[in-house]
Amino acid sequence: MDEGGTPLLPDSLVYQIFLSLGPADLLAAGLACRQWQAVSRDEFLWREQFYRYYQVARDVPRHPAATSWYEEFRRLYDSVPCVEVQTLRAHTDQVLHLSFSHSGCQFASCSKDCTVKIWNNDLTISLLHSADMRPYNWSYSQFSQFNQDDSLLLASGVFLGPHSNSSGEIVVISLDTFVLLSRVRNKPYDVFGCWLTETSLISGNLHRIGDITSCSVLWLNNAFQDVESENVNVVKRLFKIQNLNASTIRTVMVADCSRFDSPDLLLDSSAPPGRVFDLSSDSDHEEEEEEAAGPAPVHTESWRRLLHGLLDAPAQPPLAERMLETRVAQLLAQGRTKPPEGSAACARDKLLIFTTGCLTYSPHQIGIKQILPHQMTTAGPVLGEGQGSDAFFDALDHVIDVHGHIVGMGLSPDHRYLYVNSRAWPSGSVVADPMQPPPIAEEIDLLVFDLKTMRAVKRALRAHRAYTPNDECFFLFLDVSRDFVASGAEDRHGYVWDRHYNICLAKLRHQDVVNSVVFSPQEQELLLTASDDATIKAWRSPRTVRALQAPRPRPFFSWFGSQRR
Repeated sequence: MDEGGTPLLPDSLVYQIFLSLGPADLLAAGLACRQWQAVSRDEFLWREQFYRYYQVARDVPRHPAATSWYEEFRRLYDSVPCVEVQTLRAHTDQVLHLSFSHSGCQFASCSKDCTVKIWNNDLTISLLHSADMRPYNWSYSQFSQFNQDDSLLLASGVFLGPHSNSSGEIVVISLDTFVLLSRVRNKPYDVFGCWLTETSLISGNLHRIGDITSCSVLWLNNAFQDVESENVNVVKRLFKIQNLNASTIRTVMVADCSRFDSPDLLLDSSAPPGRVFDLSSDSDHEEEEEEAAGPAPVHTESWRRLLHGLLDAPAQPPLAERMLETRVAQLLAQGRTKPPEGSAACARDKLLIFTTGCLTYSPHQIGIKQILPHQMTTAGPVLGEGQGSDAFFDALDHVIDVHGHIVGMGLSPDHRYLYVNSRAWPSGSVVADPMQPPPIAEEIDLLVFDLKTMRAVKRALRAHRAYTPNDECFFLFLDVSRDFVASGAEDRHGYVWDRHYNICLAKLRHQDVVNSVVFSPQEQELLLTASDDATIKAWRSPRTVRALQAPRPRPFFSWFGSQRR
């Protein structure tokens, strides 16, 4: 400025100079004088800084809740949980899963050391209880989930046995007394299990029909198995679903439809629709015919010709035998599959979501089955009582094919969006043998599906990687908060993305595979990660760390200049 206080450079020229600066230099320049301070907070200037620094596509609009480009830049830089604040070493083997209570006051961890640990989530995290599951013949614990009022903990594990053993068990633990209340068989073990209501949980069972054909039965179980009443069941069959080509139902979870119409963040639905199939019919024309005529019968003449062909045919090679078995199973299910009840999901309903398949044992599809209000209790007919003898299987309401091996799933807090970790198959690949699925990519695609429209939204998120082949693949648990989504990976990092801008914001370092990540439901700026290195790490946002460490938090711009990522 001159002696009279008039700026020597006009604002427009200062603006052009500031356009060439980076964010830290721009903030520092704003401390020089009042004129530079005013220009350094210009909205158009920070819009340019935002798109350039975060490399966001120019056609992506600002977050609908943002008040300014400066504040939005600051949110992405300053509120992402990326600062390690504590490392927990109570486990002695790989830590496989983490889950928070709904209140955020506690969380649970499962590990290859065969314990389920419950932790107090204070500023300094402390161990509250450790349950050793080896007396119950478990090999390891793998998954946990708190019920809605945080009074009970569901934990699932894998039984000791041969490598081919697929059996597991679900237990319910009281969070008041830490007493084990009930035990439920679970097969295959990677069904995991989940809560349907505060006192009822879903488990699975698997029945082999042929070499590559089976039937999955999903059971509704009372959490309190000591109920003794002629009118109250402790277990009830929920669904019975046919599996073809060595596939099985795994990874069950429940979405609450009542939350769909008030999402925390409404994602752009302009992306091309995902592959969605309605399994209630093969076409609209067939659907109209079925409504008029009812379930199609299995024709006796067709069966007679098929059986004569089987008896008269020479010995078949293994692949041909598998194809024949699949065809017979499909014919068996004709007319013996119960069509879906109802149509569009209403606000009272819930959706049962799980991984499945139709071409190979590799989970490559997402199955969705509507759970109606009358099905949400164990009261009523015992087991399969009341179902017609012809209604042998239950039909799925929707199937989403991801054309790849699914290695993770998670719901947004509002249950509107399903996020899926998938390792893609090569483009145009064809599954000729169900026991030999296509090779899978090392890159993991994080796909997003709108459960209200059953369509894919956004483009796939990428950054994380996995290296194990098809037959050794394991689950990489992900989690979703209001603004962020996080996932583990086999490349020794956890990853955090912004849900609106589809950009990776942080890589969280471990010494081995990161199996699970979880946000605090009450504080998305706190994230936990669990790893094969036997540790659990707690990560907080930079602004939370400043608030906890300094008697007077420094301004954002001074911290930004001293802490370059």
